[in-house]
Amino acid sequence: MRHTISVLVENKPGVLARISGLFSSRGFNIESLTVGETEEPTTSRMTIVSSGDDLQIEQITKQLNKLVDVIRVQDLTREKFIERELFLIRVNAEGAARSQLIELVDVFRARIVDVAPKALTIELTGNAEKIEAFLDLVRPFGIKEMARTGNVALARTVRETTAKKETKRK
Repeated sequence: MRHTISVLVENKPGVLARISGLFSSRGFNIESLTVGETEEPTTSRMTIVSSGDDLQIEQITKQLNKLVDVIRVQDLTREKFIERELFLIRVNAEGAARSQLIELVDVFRARIVDVAPKALTIELTGNAEKIEAFLDLVRPFGIKEMARTGNVALARTVRETTAKKETKRK
């Protein structure tokens, strides 16, 4: 099963190496990894996507929590969360293909970020399924180059009215 893990860490040199080393030493593959500073300059958020059963992910989560620079680990997989990925793709776009690509860009709410005589560079933001669907549709045009950021994710906010109801029940 595919798991999305959010890890809040100290923003220090070497933290990324220690965390990726933990995964590799346990024989787990990191399918996607993004890291960026948070609203607090002294902390960074890592979003890690990895596959494994619940027991394996629980083991990784416990090992992550033991690392000194780790502040909080959250497996978002069973929670409601928001995930996005940035995708850039340069596609052949000559003649009639150009207008067809422009229509696809509109349908997927993507953006054309660079225009060349024989190609378009397109930016798309969304979840992995949206990006894969777009990729499947543009592949026949001929892909010149592409890059993906990997997922960034945050847990959804609990609505205040729901939180109040839960407090009253207790």
